[in-house]
Amino acid sequence: MNLTRKILFVSLIGLSTVLYSCKAKKPIVKTPAPVSKPAAVEEKKAPEPEKKEEEKPMPVEKLNSNLAKVQFEFNSFVLKTASLPILDMAVTEMKKFPDTKFILNGHSSAEGSESHNLSLSVDRANAVKSYFVNAGLNAANFKIVGHGDKMPIASNSTEAGRILNRRTEVQVAN
Repeated sequence: MNLTRKILFVSLIGLSTVLYSCKAKKPIVKTPAPVSKPAAVEEKKAPEPEKKEEEKPMPVEKLNSNLAKVQFEFNSFVLKTASLPILDMAVTEMKKFPDTKFILNGHSSAEGSESHNLSLSVDRANAVKSYFVNAGLNAANFKIVGHGDKMPIASNSTEAGRILNRRTEVQVAN
């Protein structure tokens, strides 16, 4: 019986050693896991670039060249139907830059009096502004300037030239 007690005693010591060592290893295994998780989260946050707004191109060139084609009928500030797709493209570009200020330069051909042409050019610029505002742009971002017939882009001696001079141009304010 003495041998049986020794075997039982050794078995109990071995079993308790195994159980104790298993209990001791569990906290050691759990401790490193949380340490590595925050490090991975920090690494994911670090590479996020904040240069997205700086990389956007300014709309200056596109707006000036495309919007020179916004045309009007003779003695009218009603937009030509052909100008609407041009204005829609401009609205799409302008919405990308909601804080940008613009100048709407209205022009007329040389028919009529100087005061009438000046008034008509202002009305044309306001028609473009109304289109932009109705499309969801901020009215405060637009300044209206009427030039009358003082800045033609073509000769007023031909009908083709006068048609080109009946326009509103958009430029980015400085």
